Order: sequence, then structure tokens, then C-alpha cells
Amino acid sequence: MSDDNPTNGTFDDQDPQAVSPVQDALDAKTREVEELQNRNLRLMAEFDNARKRAAREREEYVRFANESFLRELLPVLDNFDRALQAAKGEPGSGAVTAGIELIQRELLRVLEKNGLTRYSAVGQPFDPTRHEAIARVVSVEQPPNTVIAETAPGYMLHGRLLRAALVAVAAAPDEDAA
Repeated sequence: MSDDNPTNGTFDDQDPQAVSPVQDALDAKTREVEELQNRNLRLMAEFDNARKRAAREREEYVRFANESFLRELLPVLDNFDRALQAAKGEPGSGAVTAGIELIQRELLRVLEKNGLTRYSAVGQPFDPTRHEAIARVVSVEQPPNTVIAETAPGYMLHGRLLRAALVAVAAAPDEDAA
């Protein structure tokens, strides 16, 4: 072999002007590959976020799918309370009262198992996010803005307000009226 053959030389022996376009093309392709890899990573992250968001939305839908049914059932629960109040005042209604209480407890137990919880507001400070004031009662015994009576209990579904408690709120006596 002779040293006259230009293909047998080393890379450093090549013409620098001939290497420069090849190096520029290689650099351009390297940048393009990096951009495509970054774009691919962003798309994968967006897809993963969309998948997680869809799973959360599906879970929320399942948890609150029976919300409208439960809203329609609340007046039935209120009627159980009214029936118990009426029956307790009648003589000889002990067996009926006990039966209604048993049915009411069982129904509330089943509803609690499915995420519905009942809460009472009596004695608590008035909270407009959980209580609906239907009356203001002047009271010297209770601090102002304290719930002193409850017309209907409130209900939560998996920690979300389903129905606000209907309450009467204490008001301070008017000093001008005294």
C-alpha cells in the first residue's frame, strides 16, 4: 500500500473545509433529535396528566352519581323525623314509635355506608356554608350568631354539602328597644 491513496489517511488528514459541512449537518441532526426527544417527553407528560385527570373525574362521578337520588330521599328522612315527633306525643304509640325509629336507624345506616352523613348545627356558630338561617331569635342566653334551633338537619355526601341545615340563629337584644 502506498501513502498516495487519499482514502487511507486519518480523519485529521482530511481537508477541513470538507469536514465542516459534515460536522454542521451532524450538529443540526443532533439538535433535531434533542428537540424531538424533548417534545416526546412533553407529550408523554401531557398524556399521563390527561390519564390521571380522567381517572379523578371518573372517580368523582362514581362517588357522586347518586347525589340527585339522595336529594329526593331527604324529604323522606325529614318525614321520619316528623312522624317520630308526632308519635311520641300520643299515648299507646310506643310500639309504633319503636318500629319507626328502627326503620329510620337502618335507613340512615345504609345511607352512611354509601357516604351520606347527617349533621346537627345546634349550639355551633352560624356558618353560611353549612347552615341556612330561616329565623333570627332575640336571645340573652346565647351569644349572637349561634344556632339555637334546627328545623331540618344538614347532610353531607362524601364531605360535600348536600343540604344545608335549616336553622334559627340567636340575635343580640336591641339596645335601643330596651
